Amino acid sequence: MNKKCFLLSLAFVLVLQTHAQRQDDMRQAVEYLASQELGGRFPATAGDTLASEYIAGQLRQLKLKPIVKEKKNKGYYHDFTYGKTEKRTTHNIMAVLPGKDKRLRNEYIVVSSHYDHLGMGGKDSGSRRPDTLGVHPGADDNASGDAVVLQLARHFKKVGSPRSIIFAFFGAEEQGLVGSKLFLEWMKQEEPKRINLPHDRKGIVAVVNLDMVGRMRDNAMSVSGTGTSSSFKETVEQIAEQSNLHVTCIPDGYGPSDHASFVAVDIPVLFLTTGGHMEYHTPADVPSTLNYDGMQQTLDFSKELIARIAAMPEAPDYINVPASNKMSHAKFKVTLGLMPDVMGASTVPGLRADIVVAGKPAHNAGIRSGDVIQEIDGKAVKDINEYMERLAELKPGTTIPVKVLRDEETIIFQVHLTPPLR
Repeated sequence: MNKKCFLLSLAFVLVLQTHAQRQDDMRQAVEYLASQELGGRFPATAGDTLASEYIAGQLRQLKLKPIVKEKKNKGYYHDFTYGKTEKRTTHNIMAVLPGKDKRLRNEYIVVSSHYDHLGMGGKDSGSRRPDTLGVHPGADDNASGDAVVLQLARHFKKVGSPRSIIFAFFGAEEQGLVGSKLFLEWMKQEEPKRINLPHDRKGIVAVVNLDMVGRMRDNAMSVSGTGTSSSFKETVEQIAEQSNLHVTCIPDGYGPSDHASFVAVDIPVLFLTTGGHMEYHTPADVPSTLNYDGMQQTLDFSKELIARIAAMPEAPDYINVPASNKMSHAKFKVTLGLMPDVMGASTVPGLRADIVVAGKPAHNAGIRSGDVIQEIDGKAVKDINEYMERLAELKPGTTIPVKVLRDEETIIFQVHLTPPLR
């Protein structure tokens, strides 16, 4: 073997070893944050405190800059209290990597995830099994995002960045994006103890938010907010092509995660997710269900994405993109009992049913996982938005036709509709 081939082989082995170490680190982070000991990380509980201490400890080990003048790990805490009838005090956990470029270092990128979850579940908790009291570990939602952001912090601490980066782990996201909203309010106020952050929120030029990135399937992910700045879509598509990932670009920056707080104040955002699954918001969202190879792919994609934004000669411009999914918070009177493919991976017109739940209306009628829904009650369905629009029009107790494509065969099923589980 000549010297060139030897060096190439050595470099390949080192990359594999690095990937294995990063995956092991991410696995350890997820297994701790989503452990039974932390009890589902509900705000202002013992598990919330342990999660906060763990994340702050990791940031301190990396010797990243704190955000307030306090000793030890408390310098990474932005404390806040929320709630009208029941007051709860919890935290955002944050650290700053100062930029290396003198011209750009006063412009900040927020790289974020949320670390809270649903605790023990129960009625009105957001649990999809509200009749079951038990630890909702939140491995994918959102220990997966936390694990990736911690690795991003480790990476950029090592290689540096032209712009400054705020690594943010928001609290009380499940309660209505509380932590990210109150962080932006805090940035409007005079705060003598605040350090290493921009003078106000105008210094934040972009946000990259990761939420539920642990269940990649078919090399597919979704990136929202690609229309909130003129360069974002092209950048995302270029990196996706290099990474051999199937990335669905969604122009608007709205949606049920912390990036929405920033786009609401005219900051361009990108939101990365690998989509939903049947374990979402249930006690079954456990570490063993995650795809750590997929998390490595998300990590590599995110590294390149953040690096490109950090090195742009000018700050990303902001474009106001109306929400494309007006039905995202609709209250449906019926359910089909399936998990649709939000990644847009179907190669034919329609919306693919990723998972069809046994015993629910779609399954009882004969629809199976992998079928592509093309019509509901005689009306076309081409994407997730039209799917939800159709559901919002339907009433329980009725039977409606659902046209699907299975392989190359078109089949019409008669589906008897039932109310969703409360």
